Amino acid sequence: MASDRLVERRRVFKQYKEDVKERGKPFYPFAMWHDTVMSLVVVSVIIGLAIVWKFSTPGDHIGTDPGWLGKLYDAPADPGTINFVPRPDWYFYFLFYLLRIFKWPESVVLGTIGLPTVFLVLLIAMPFIDLRAERRIGRRPVAVIAAIMVVLSMGILTYKGATAKEALGTELLAHVPKWAAKEGFSQNKQAVAGAKLFAQAGCLNCHTYNGDGGHNLGAPELTAEGSKNKGIAFQIAHLKCPACVNPGSPMPSFAGLGDARLKTLAAFLEASKGGK
Repeated sequence: MASDRLVERRRVFKQYKEDVKERGKPFYPFAMWHDTVMSLVVVSVIIGLAIVWKFSTPGDHIGTDPGWLGKLYDAPADPGTINFVPRPDWYFYFLFYLLRIFKWPESVVLGTIGLPTVFLVLLIAMPFIDLRAERRIGRRPVAVIAAIMVVLSMGILTYKGATAKEALGTELLAHVPKWAAKEGFSQNKQAVAGAKLFAQAGCLNCHTYNGDGGHNLGAPELTAEGSKNKGIAFQIAHLKCPACVNPGSPMPSFAGLGDARLKTLAAFLEASKGGK
């Protein structure tokens, strides 16, 4: 079987060479030259647009009027925002939506690494598996169906990822009254405001509180954080620079939230005594 395939490949290659000699041009150097010229044109256009964008914009500072191709700079990002929803570029939307199907922690590896890797390996292997010289679509039903299914599935996943709505902590906000009642700070407006911020700021991606939140990253449980009596000042300092207070802490800084928000968050943590 292997020898028959080798003979057939040699025959096809010989026929290709004869056809090129009689009525065609070889890939090298003709096609490569065309590709090189076209690449040079594309790069030149990009450089030209960048030059026009730079020198048609008045001034180099934030807030200046836009030039022919838009502004040079936008306003700085707000590091304390709790309303921003990070989203990938459009060509990763299908993977973005797979994360909604294969949820953490049981199956997320399957959705983000397993399936894409398997399909990519199959795609790379196809030229080495299917060695037939047949090109007519009607005689290659498996390849046609596979291509249609790939395009259709990626198209649907891309659309679903592009139109997916983010909750922005809405589900967890609904738990705040339950937390307040259980921990006994329902009448403490500052602690309630801190609990809402805690639910929205992504704290529960790592920490747990009254059974809610992430259980996989090793961050401490905070339901009884207030029973340690560390104080508001300590909590604010820790939130601003966790590694300064606890050397080696992997927790990111929340200084961007601002002093007023950090004070409410600290009040919430100190009011969390572990439940009645």
